[in-house]
Amino acid sequence: MDNNGLSRRNLLRFAGILGAATTITAGLGACGEGGDSSGASGKTIEATLAFTLSSGFDPMNASSAVATTVNQHVFEALVDLDPITRKPYPALASALPSAGGDGLTWTVTLRDGAKFSDGTPVTADDVVWSFQRALDPASKSLMASFITFLDTVTAKDPRTVEFKLNSPFSLFPQRVAVIKIVPKAKTGDAAAAKAFDTAPIGSGPFTVVSANATAGVVMGVNPHYNGPRPAKVEKVTLRTTPDNTARLNDLQGGSSQAIEAVPYLDVSAVSGGKKVDEKQAFNQLFLMFNCTAAPFSDKRVRQALHYAIDTDKLITTALQGHATAATSYLDEGNAGYQKAATVYGYDPDKAKSLLAAAGVTNLSFELVTTDTAFVKDSAPVLIDAWKAIGVTATLNTNPSSAVYGTIVPGAGFRVLAASGDPTVFGPDVDLLLRWFYLNDTWTKNRHRWATTPEAKRCAQIIEDAAKTSGTAQTGLWKQALDLIAEEVPLYPVLHAKMITAFDPAKLKDFQGAATTGLYFLGASRG
Repeated sequence: MDNNGLSRRNLLRFAGILGAATTITAGLGACGEGGDSSGASGKTIEATLAFTLSSGFDPMNASSAVATTVNQHVFEALVDLDPITRKPYPALASALPSAGGDGLTWTVTLRDGAKFSDGTPVTADDVVWSFQRALDPASKSLMASFITFLDTVTAKDPRTVEFKLNSPFSLFPQRVAVIKIVPKAKTGDAAAAKAFDTAPIGSGPFTVVSANATAGVVMGVNPHYNGPRPAKVEKVTLRTTPDNTARLNDLQGGSSQAIEAVPYLDVSAVSGGKKVDEKQAFNQLFLMFNCTAAPFSDKRVRQALHYAIDTDKLITTALQGHATAATSYLDEGNAGYQKAATVYGYDPDKAKSLLAAAGVTNLSFELVTTDTAFVKDSAPVLIDAWKAIGVTATLNTNPSSAVYGTIVPGAGFRVLAASGDPTVFGPDVDLLLRWFYLNDTWTKNRHRWATTPEAKRCAQIIEDAAKTSGTAQTGLWKQALDLIAEEVPLYPVLHAKMITAFDPAKLKDFQGAATTGLYFLGASRG
């Protein structure tokens, strides 16, 4: 345990999806059941992901980019978010949840005949269990902070579930997507849950056939699936490598029909009829400060380091133009985007005056970064920008596991540059604000902003917004976005673009996503 009572294991759970290529020391064993179905075409989709498998698959705590990608194919929530459009659709539910007249009661009916991949029926008891285990503090669930509005979850009959809320929450129909439904019989105790983590059983169209930390994941077909997005191939093979050249070679050589994270320098090199799909994403390069350590406890110092950055130069130099300068915590492609009252345009004179006003001279510190490619490429540009205003930063680059496991929680930590993208869990404003500004792992153990009056005010605004809707909710979110932009305990410098490449002659009905991962729900081979 560290000094904040969080185990290293739990810290790594939170770190995995936001960091880059963390590794696990041993391969996950063969797991799951393969299968066939009359809807499968008899062909295999092969693709290459940009990250290695660094967590298990239990959706209550799955944290790695690979695991969350796989889980979108293997598990279902009552309502799922389309991985491309991010729009909610009934998955295990027969229809979108219906609200009672009191605004605190929601009812969901399960799809008739839904079964897990082991052939057992999906019941209301499984749904209740899936929510209860996530809410149980002993589970230390990654999803718990997203469903704090829940009071009780009850099975009214084998196919009907009733949710009682502790306060109105207008985003309920889409927020339930964060809880994937698991069989109670396979996760009912600690031993079973541990086995389930490497041998998952879901009700989605695919199953996990094998998984390995370095070799990747093979998915087969769930022969019992009767939902809205049946498998159109018999197998999906997901190779995993953070090596940019290897991914590009897989696509160009024909061994993969799709790859994620096309290297920025190599976008123009994609040829031979292959298609590049580029989407603006929330995925951000952010600066995070230890807000309890002087001089970074003074927001003027934090602001100064942002104003010193020529973000256009950074985007051109490190990302070859494939990003957008941050004008809010949210990216401009987000449906809830609102421009912040404070926008950090390039202004080195203002940066110097802020440092002077804070009484700071000859500032020097260690800049910690993760080893994500565009973060590593950005670090020298940041250091040069700060040097131009008389600030000295030395570089310390490490894998995400070390950054979030030991360096950031340590007493000597001051400034971090890293990437983050919680939109894999959902794109709504409430969820995204909660991730970095109400989650104890971030607010208390990382940027350490939680105890300030401003942080408490921000938390109250977010909670108040959750209880309302429409223009009132939008107005409160604007207050939170403005406050965060002024305080910058953790704040984006830019929002990167997600670049996917694929072979349209060999892959049908496929698009790149605006999050990490490749998704093949509804896709088939040409």
